[in-house]
Amino acid sequence: MNTPHGGAAFAAYRLDDPELVEAGDPGGMLRQVAAAAAQVRTAIRACDEANLSSLAADARPRAIVVAGAGTGALAGEILAAAAGARSPVQVLIVSGYVLPGWIGAADLVVAISTSGHTVEVLALAREAARRGSHLIAVAPAASPLHEVITQARGTLIAVASASPARSSLWTLAVPLLVIAERLGLTTVGTDGYESAASVLEDVSHQCRPSSESFVNPGKSLALDLVGTLPVIWAGTPLANVAARRFAAQLSANAKYPALLGTLPGIGRDQVAVFDGPFAPGPEPDFPSVEDPLDDEFPLSLEDPEGSGASLRLVLFADEGAEDPRVTASRHAAASLAGSRGIDVSELAMDGEQPLRKLAAVVQLADYASVYLGIACGIDPLAIAAIDDLRDLTEQAG
Repeated sequence: MNTPHGGAAFAAYRLDDPELVEAGDPGGMLRQVAAAAAQVRTAIRACDEANLSSLAADARPRAIVVAGAGTGALAGEILAAAAGARSPVQVLIVSGYVLPGWIGAADLVVAISTSGHTVEVLALAREAARRGSHLIAVAPAASPLHEVITQARGTLIAVASASPARSSLWTLAVPLLVIAERLGLTTVGTDGYESAASVLEDVSHQCRPSSESFVNPGKSLALDLVGTLPVIWAGTPLANVAARRFAAQLSANAKYPALLGTLPGIGRDQVAVFDGPFAPGPEPDFPSVEDPLDDEFPLSLEDPEGSGASLRLVLFADEGAEDPRVTASRHAAASLAGSRGIDVSELAMDGEQPLRKLAAVVQLADYASVYLGIACGIDPLAIAAIDDLRDLTEQAG
């Protein structure tokens, strides 16, 4: 990390200087995050222009299979959370290269890729076509995925190509919700989509680069995370989507690791990290502070890398939708963390409309991930490790 020991003050200095923020984001990830509301509205128009007349509540498929990778798979999780556990149609997210054996002509396969070139998605779309599944693609026109759809006589919802794909969550998620709504599985409505777009705009205004960290929730959350190992927990399907998005964006934008867990299950295993080497603890009895070995061996179990990193608990609170037992578990987790000297951040998912409250917290988390990268002197858009892994994989294949 480029902001070790005592680097929080310098990180705040970076984030409160608009020129340093701009210089630290040469690829313009902040501008891409700010375009989220436009993504929602553009995706709605793309759905209106596509031929979705075959989708109706009285002709539901056995299952909706979302073939996607990375952000595409997360968009599928948004659909699954919106449809809910009581959905009469199963929602399945498939990543990789092979569809489950039971998928066939009775099922709807939605292949999603903002580039239209994603190798795994192309493989899944071709297999779905061979099995005779009803096939829809969310992808750019004139892309390889569009060609697969055309050959299979499927339907294309044409969206603009985006790079990187992680900046196009709403481009992919909104068409899935529209498809589900046409099948009678969800109820969002025109007002619901516009409400989500409006809250995305509101959060973008609050988190704008010119806003100082003490009034900017995105910068404040980023500064809370500097020098820590985030432990991110949530307890409802919608909150779990937001938590997974945050962990993924921390990795991609800030190159920052995080632990991810689901309430109340974390009480059986992951909560044990509260007693581990990254949690604050009593000063060890040996070696003593005066021990001359301290100068030669300055590291301790409480600081295994000499970086001062410690845990930070981040809770996504969806109290209006949580089971009371989950709420109790979340409160208990916050209390336990505090008793161990672990700081806690809570992101509240307020409101009645699921899409709106998800949009608000995801947008805040997206901004925080970009600001954390900038605060640590890391280009949020850089993807060297991703490119290197892809190249090595191709060579190995």
